[in-house]
Amino acid sequence: MYGHRVVVTGLGTLNPIGRSVDEYWRNLLAGTSGIGPITQFDASGLPVRIAAEVKGFRPEDYMDRKAARRMSRFAQLSVAVARQALEDARLVVDEHNAYDVGAIIATGGGGVGECCTETEVLLTRGPDRVNPLFVPAMIANMASCQVSIQFGLKGPVATNIAACAAGIYSFFEALHFLRRGDAQAIVTGGTESAILPLSFISLGRIGALSKRNDEPQKASRPFDKDRDGFVFGEGAGMMVLETLEHARRRGARIYAELVGASITADAYHVSAPEPSGASAARAMSKALADAELQPAEIEYLCAHGTGTLLNDATETRAIKLALGEHAYRVPISSPKSMIGHLLGAAGAMSALTSVLAICHHTIPPTANLDTPDPECNLDYVPWKPREQAVRIAMANGFGFGGQNSVIVFKEFRDS
Repeated sequence: MYGHRVVVTGLGTLNPIGRSVDEYWRNLLAGTSGIGPITQFDASGLPVRIAAEVKGFRPEDYMDRKAARRMSRFAQLSVAVARQALEDARLVVDEHNAYDVGAIIATGGGGVGECCTETEVLLTRGPDRVNPLFVPAMIANMASCQVSIQFGLKGPVATNIAACAAGIYSFFEALHFLRRGDAQAIVTGGTESAILPLSFISLGRIGALSKRNDEPQKASRPFDKDRDGFVFGEGAGMMVLETLEHARRRGARIYAELVGASITADAYHVSAPEPSGASAARAMSKALADAELQPAEIEYLCAHGTGTLLNDATETRAIKLALGEHAYRVPISSPKSMIGHLLGAAGAMSALTSVLAICHHTIPPTANLDTPDPECNLDYVPWKPREQAVRIAMANGFGFGGQNSVIVFKEFRDS
């Protein structure tokens, strides 16, 4: 570890089981599922007809109506959740500190929905009807840039597109910006909203999605023997990270400390993980080294845990390689069992879950883990939460293309 210490001072989320951090945590511990039939388009003719949607989201509750109309849904979610996190942190940005505060926010698909919509407009109604703001609405950097614009953040602004590893990767990048002193505070996390026919057809054809259309709440089954794929989800999760000095100066409440992060690549396949898990394990080991911790010090691991046959078995191998004998003792769970797979926002939700586990000294459960896969023979905490002290937590994020990202949080101690 080097440079400035980095702490968490604000939290925010909109996801399939919660429109606030408190609601998310209550429903996560209760095993509540946010998965159901798709309502955002007519999926009746598709082999996969279920998703994890954010219900009841009204952009105008968080931003100006005119501004909201110029944003894609993924950017609207980004602005809304950034507002939650900034308000929770009680961080006011003005002309005196604007250049000290930045935004590093991940996404997977960005405004892919606009691409589909405006292509249809072009083909059916002609070029004169195409939205002139199509490009500013569609491009992926608008997750971070709209947060910058709406809240006046003039520090480092960046967007990470690393598939399902992107949410964790944002914390990796924000950590290094803050350690170097390039900013004093950064809003970071991930956002995703790409529940579209094209996405479901493509991922369905490669066998990535669960087809449990008649049992949507049982569809996401990480580490279970009967898992048959992940459930597509949407939402956003974010935190305000600050240098410890900055947080102390303004008397901020501190939730936890971000102490380590790492990224590696499989260099193997566009969608399948490298079977041995060696590169994912390397990312975990490097994150521990960055945090100056030993494997036996990890007290909770928030797994990537998608519910696909390949990912869950490979992640189990990676955990064993990285943690050795401690892999069999550390409690592990996957929030995707209830919120689905939020792609570019998935890692941000795992990060949020890890911090909440530290704050509440509780391990959240993995829903639908009825019959553990013999290959997934670790402590994947089924169905019910487990109360225990959590001082150090790790979160994994792995993405298409073989991108691996891992972060480590620690209970904050002022010493």
